[in-house]
Amino acid sequence: MSLEVLERHSEALFEFLWCPVCGQEVFTHIPFEGVFCKNCNTQVVLRESRENRGYEEAVLACFDTDSTWNLHVDEKLRRDLPDGSARAKILGAPGAYEIDWWSPAPGEDWEPVERGEFDDVEEPDEVSHLA
Repeated sequence: MSLEVLERHSEALFEFLWCPVCGQEVFTHIPFEGVFCKNCNTQVVLRESRENRGYEEAVLACFDTDSTWNLHVDEKLRRDLPDGSARAKILGAPGAYEIDWWSPAPGEDWEPVERGEFDDVEEPDEVSHLA
């Protein structure tokens, strides 16, 4: 018996994707469990969008912080998602992806962490052991 593996989304999509909780770009796939941010463990599920508006790919990236560790520590370099989840619609093709929209929409109460937003910020020593 052999296991058939379906490649539903290209590696280029994961190279474009980043975590809206911590801004990191590295994701880990755990077979039969899902895909998680390697830095904060936020889960990401990719779904094909119902409409693609003529783009080669149209994907909904659904982020969930149920499994994310230490969001209660404000000093950690991350930002929680509203109600623990958010979605982004990604349009384009390999090498030319763009975010079409976020749900909920970024605004006064929530703003997704941008790619690498905390890269230049030093984490306080007293909390570095909490992740």
